[in-house]
Amino acid sequence: MRTVVVTDPPRADIADAGRLGGYGVATVHEALGRVGYLGPEYRPAWPGARVGGTAVTALCWPGDNLMIHVAVEQCRPGDVLVVATNSPSTDGLFGELFATALVKRGVRGVVLASGVRDVAELREMGFPAWSRAVSAQGSVKATAGAVNVPIVLGGQTVRPGDVIVGDDDGVMVVPRADVPRALAAAQARVDKEAASRAAFEQGQLGLDRYGLRDKLTGFGIEYVSYDEYVQSEP
Repeated sequence: MRTVVVTDPPRADIADAGRLGGYGVATVHEALGRVGYLGPEYRPAWPGARVGGTAVTALCWPGDNLMIHVAVEQCRPGDVLVVATNSPSTDGLFGELFATALVKRGVRGVVLASGVRDVAELREMGFPAWSRAVSAQGSVKATAGAVNVPIVLGGQTVRPGDVIVGDDDGVMVVPRADVPRALAAAQARVDKEAASRAAFEQGQLGLDRYGLRDKLTGFGIEYVSYDEYVQSEP
């Protein structure tokens, strides 16, 4: 590992990041072709949290949050701090004091491949946090890592300046170059779902709206009465 701090990575537009956060993880994930999702392990520390911001990345050693301290200085308004460890760890590397420092710098949230602590305080502050674990296990500040380099969480590469979207459904990353496409595709999906919602409120079935009924025979699905089903069973 190269122990380096990159001080000036390009970032996606902050306003665009916020708009993607407003669409939400499920919508953006589906709109982009079901890519970028970090997986079900990444859960919000408290329900109702939502974020869209630009990534500042930190790579730490297990049980060591030195590089989070280093990363705080590199954060700007609209950022989301994204922390990975170079081998699996569930230790609580982040808590209330870090959140207090990040709020002062205008940071919108944090995503951790490790653990988070001080959940009640984070909820009271309204500071969004997603992690793989909740853990009171503390950490040391003893080993150099890196800041604003590409890192991997949940099988997804997160590069500094990419957009991070998080809500109750989890977390996803949108590469910086894909942001314009993501915005257009997400709006198109919202419009399509609004039309479907209106149709369902009027009683239309998904079988008909999505043209599924004519495909059922090809799937080998039969419609039989209860009596026919009972008589055909051995």
